[in-house]
This record gives sequence, C-alpha cells and structure tokens, in this order.
Amino acid sequence: MAPRMEIALFGTCAVRVQDGTPVEIRGAKHRGLFAILATSPMGRRSRSSLQETLWGASDYDSGHQNLRRALSDLRKQMGEHFDAFVSATATDVQLSLENVHFVPGQGAFLQDLNVREPAFVDWRDGLRARPEQLAALGRASEGGVRRLRPRISALPLTALDGDPGLAVIGDWVAEEICRSLSRSRLLTVISHLSGRAMAQRVIDIGDVRKTLGVDYLVSGTIRRQGGEVICDFDFVDIATGELLWNRNIVCHAGKATEHLPDHLAGVIRAIGRSVAETTLKNLRGMRLPDVANHELLIAGVASMHRRALKDFLTARQYLEEAAWRSPETSDIHAWLGKWRVLNIFKGYTTDRARDTGRALDCTARALDLDPESSFALTIDGFAQANILRRMDVAGQRYTAALDNNPNESLSWLLRGALLAFQDEGAAAVRATDTARRLSPIDPFGYYYDSLAATAHLAAGEFARALDCAARSLSTNDRHISTLRTKIAAQHCLGDGEGARATARDLMSRFPDFRLDDYRRTHPSAEKRTGKLVIEALRAAGIS
Repeated sequence: MAPRMEIALFGTCAVRVQDGTPVEIRGAKHRGLFAILATSPMGRRSRSSLQETLWGASDYDSGHQNLRRALSDLRKQMGEHFDAFVSATATDVQLSLENVHFVPGQGAFLQDLNVREPAFVDWRDGLRARPEQLAALGRASEGGVRRLRPRISALPLTALDGDPGLAVIGDWVAEEICRSLSRSRLLTVISHLSGRAMAQRVIDIGDVRKTLGVDYLVSGTIRRQGGEVICDFDFVDIATGELLWNRNIVCHAGKATEHLPDHLAGVIRAIGRSVAETTLKNLRGMRLPDVANHELLIAGVASMHRRALKDFLTARQYLEEAAWRSPETSDIHAWLGKWRVLNIFKGYTTDRARDTGRALDCTARALDLDPESSFALTIDGFAQANILRRMDVAGQRYTAALDNNPNESLSWLLRGALLAFQDEGAAAVRATDTARRLSPIDPFGYYYDSLAATAHLAAGEFARALDCAARSLSTNDRHISTLRTKIAAQHCLGDGEGARATARDLMSRFPDFRLDDYRRTHPSAEKRTGKLVIEALRAAGIS
C-alpha cells in the first residue's frame, strides 16, 4: 500500500506521513512549505515563490540555500517516502496530491503556524479573507481526497427462494449495470464484486456508506413467478436513505439472459436521470461554496442541458468552481469548453471572437493535462467543427478519440453530426445510433435526439428526423439547432403550416436569428443539407 500524507490546515497545522511508524513534520517552515504546496494548483509552486514567501525577499543565493536546506532536512526526516510525495526541479517544487489526505481541525486556517515572514502572512491572510476558497479547503479537510463524481454501485440481486440459478443471474445483472454505468464520464462506479458479501444479508444504509463509500446504490431481488423471471430494483440516495424509485422488469424464464439487456437499458437511463435530478434538487438555494465537490460536475453538466437560459448560465458557475477546486482534472476543463462552444452555437454570446478563444483555451488545457483523453479530444473536435468550421481537424480528433476509447458515446454522437454536416447521411445515422447504444446515462438525452434528427435529415429520412426533433424539443425547447431541423423536416414532408408555426416559435425564442448568420457561421451552410435548411427556413418566413 502506498504511503499516505495527512495534512491538517485548520487550527493546529499538522503534517505527518502514515506508513507503519508515522513520521511527524515539526518545523514551522517545513509545515508551511507543505501547506503552500497543498493549496496550490496541481500542488506546484516555483522555487522563487517559495523562497520569498517563507524566507523573505533576501538575496537570491540566501533564499536558494534556505529552500535547498529545507528540502534536504525533509528528505532526511521522511527517508524513502520523500520521493513519493515531493519532486523538485531547477525551477519548481511539486507535492503529489494523489496520496495526500486533508484531515479536519478546529480553529482558523493555519492558526498555530508561527511563520512571521511578511510574504507568508500576506498569503495566509489573503486565504483567510476569501471565504469561498476556505470553504473548499474545509470540505477537503472533512472529506479526504477530492473527488468530483458521485459514487455508485449495484449489489447482486438477492434470489428470494435461494435458487442458485437465479443467484447467478442476479449477480450478472449487477455486473451489467456497473459495466454500463462505468462508461459514463459523470460517475465513479464501485464494482459489484465489492458488494457481494453485503448482498447476502439485510442491507444497512450506514454499513453501505462505511463499507462501499458510495452516494447511490442499486439493490433488489430476483424471483420466479410461473414461467417468468421478475427483477425488482430499488435506487437509494445513501446520504439521506431516501428511496428515489423502485421498478421491476419481467421476462420469460427460458430467455432471461437474452431479453434482460434490453430491459436493463431503461433502468440504467433512469439511474442517470435520477442522479442528475436529485443533485439539482439538493442544490436549490445553496451557496456555491457549500456545494460538495462530487456534486459540482454533474450539476454543471445537467444544468448545461436544461431548457432555461438561467440554468445554462448557472452551469458555468458550477463548472468554473469545479475547475478552481480541481484544476488538474482534464474532464472538467473539457466540459467547460463544451459549455463555451454551446454558448456560441446557441447564439448567446455577445463577443464571438473572445468566447471562441476561451473555448479553445479550455480544450487546450484539457489536452495538456491528458493528451490521450478521448473526452478532451472529442470536445476539441466539437469546437473545431462548430466554431472554426475546420471539419478535417474535427474528424481527426474524433478518430483519435475513438481509437483511444471505442466506447466514447459522445465521440460517436459528434462524429455523426460531423458526417451529417458533410452530407454523409447513412454513415451519420449509424454513428448516432451507436452513440445511443453506448450512452449509459441520460441527463441530457435531448441532445442525442437533436443530433440524431440532424443525421436523419441528412439521410433524407424526414419523418424520422421530425420524430427525433419533436422528442428532443419536448425536453429542451430552447435548442435552436433542433428547431431548425424540425422546420426543415416539416418543409420536406409538405407541412408548410407546421413549418411556419415552428419558425414563429424559433423567432420568439431567438429574435436576433438571421439567415445570413447561419450562412456565415454554420459548418454545413455550403453543403446540400445546409442549403436544404436555408431553403426551408426562408419558405417558413425567416429572413
């Protein structure tokens, strides 16, 4: 097991390494050094900054020697563990945060740390004066390692009559649920294997919380009734003990393993919706500093894809807070990049050039942190296609993403949209269908339906395009792309009156929309499908 460093930042500042015999770091400036690193982005500070903060603005050689001596002293105290936590180059010193645990304390931030250098006092007091940042540090102290995704697990279904055959199926059901959920970028999934022993006895919520450390749990039973197998599911919020929903699925006993996967898809989508909706419900009226780390990301993503403009704007606050608390996490910067792309694509931006730069900064940051991230590659492709109209680069990004992770559903979805923009309708439909099959949770299913509508429009399947657009708009009626696709599908089906009604709806929601803007900025404006949309919009009365 890797050694663990425990740091207390409130009240008595304590730094100790736990691995067999604990090693206590006692020097005030040694503890101050770890406090500074532990509260810095990615645990990194420049040598010059550390020298000035802890030893003052003395001449360079004296400061350099003081820091070098401190690091040498710490190496002697920590022994072989020093290199597990501290890395130093000619310019920087970095603390590896992976095995750092913040522990709770009583009192002010670094209350007892008697370091009197003016730069250190200014740094400490500056943090004390920022309640939002202190609140985040306090949550880290209470919760240990930062985590930005809710944890979930599924217990094997209990065979009520002890039938060993049903017990095997019940275990397989839990495995399938966990496997499907693990494809999500929004959840951390604890294997069903961890809960096998727990499934053999009466479930105690406190025991689940302590043993598995999850926020949500799927449990249930499996039984025979006549010639049928019935699976009953309960979905529980572990923090409150609230039963969020229960449902059952029924299939023929002789074909249970054949039919269950299709039935489980609905259960898995319900889990995704419930996690998103429960998170947003819990956060109503809550101050941003009081939001738990693991609620920020899913709240931001869920809010980003809700219909109200105020929800979309609130999403940015959640995502920016998550990025501030965990700046080293690639996915967060990618999600923030997606928000900025949507802000432009939906027509909300007031400065397209500025917001384009910010979106690309986010995706570049995500890829800097994890160059192989299929998700970061996908969102960068999204930006390249929808803002810069660089279709070739976008295609390269989606291909690289799917090479790294063939199960990245968003890559398949956006690749489908790209193919639709390029008038490759049949391939676009295949890609969006694949995306839907791979999408494990559904907090923004309208988006999948919206891009599927675009794919079917490009394929000339106008009735199917209209169905997908209508389903998408029933969930989010403020998505301008879906409204345009619906108008085009109605026009192609000969429903001029319906197209004009939808056009009036579009203009009431987006009064500044103009055909010239679409021609100038939309990636498919010069393609067959784009020209079809322009023709339909003009015929419906939009100029």
